[in-house]
Amino acid sequence: MRAAASFVLLIVSASAQPARTAEGKPDFNGVWQALNTAAWDIQDHSGSLGVPPGRGVVEGGEIPYQAWAAARKQENFAHRATADQTETNCYLPGVPRATYMPYPFQITQSPKLIAIAYEFAHALRNVPLDGSSHPDGLPGTWMGDSRAHWDGETLVIDVTDFNDQTWFDRAGNFHSDALHVVERYTLKDRDHISYEATIEDPKVFTRPWKMSMPLYRLVDKDPAVLEYECVFYLQEERYKNAPFK
Repeated sequence: MRAAASFVLLIVSASAQPARTAEGKPDFNGVWQALNTAAWDIQDHSGSLGVPPGRGVVEGGEIPYQAWAAARKQENFAHRATADQTETNCYLPGVPRATYMPYPFQITQSPKLIAIAYEFAHALRNVPLDGSSHPDGLPGTWMGDSRAHWDGETLVIDVTDFNDQTWFDRAGNFHSDALHVVERYTLKDRDHISYEATIEDPKVFTRPWKMSMPLYRLVDKDPAVLEYECVFYLQEERYKNAPFK
């Protein structure tokens, strides 16, 4: 009986150890997904039609908006059905929102490059892991410019050069083009990532703030990032309702 228990313990211990690449780094290769309601609202929120209730992912609970920005957030919330460009027009979701939308994403890791492919809107991030810095003079984009490095066992991705068009969620939490995001990915075991994103934007917030959540590896048979053709679905819906049809 004791031998059987020891054997089970060895299996559990082995499965709990984070996988490693041939270079000895934590291995993030795989298909992952957040299982929370942050896509609807990154703060605590009650349920409503089409919105599941959920606990927030913002550390401390409150987002430190400047006074004008807090008013702007409320205006965004009031017009969220049409003002959220990601949900309304299938535009790219931005960072960190792409991570916790209710769709899986795939991480492909090599010694000098991390590629993250998201199911929503075919969003793709190619993240250099070669020590390069952000180029000067880049125009702001929906997904920003990402550069990665290792901090011990943690993969750190520094993201800058955003535009001001994306929101953090469907509830209207927003940022400006001065957004700076630092993501931290830490493997807790083979199937769980501890994810943190530190948000800094001096145009909108009074101080930096952080959100955190676990990410789960999809362990289904043949997990994959499938084709969610958001733009096609949107065009099809609009064509059905077009007056000239």
